[in-house]
Amino acid sequence: MIRHIVMWTLKRPEDAPKVKALLESCQAVVPGIHEFQVGIKTEGLDANCDVVLVSTFADAAALAAYQPHPHHQGVVAQIREMAATRHVLDYPC
Repeated sequence: MIRHIVMWTLKRPEDAPKVKALLESCQAVVPGIHEFQVGIKTEGLDANCDVVLVSTFADAAALAAYQPHPHHQGVVAQIREMAATRHVLDYPC
C-alpha cells in the first residue's frame, strides 16, 4: 500500500470548500484507491495549510495510474490556479 498525502495553502483560504469538492470528485477515478479523505482548515484547530488530501493506494502502480488520469489532471489544473503552495509525501504503509 502507498499513502499519498498532499497539502495546499491557498491564495484565498475561502476557496477551501471548492478545492475539497474538486478533490472528492477524484475519489473513484481508478481502481486501487482504498482510502480518500479531504480535510479543510477548521477554525479553532491548529493548521499550517488550508486543505489536505490523505489517500491510500493498493500499490505504486495504482498511484501511477491515478496521476495522469484525465479527470485528475483537470482537477490539478484548477487547483494549481488557486494554490499558493503545495506539499506532497508518498510512502509505503
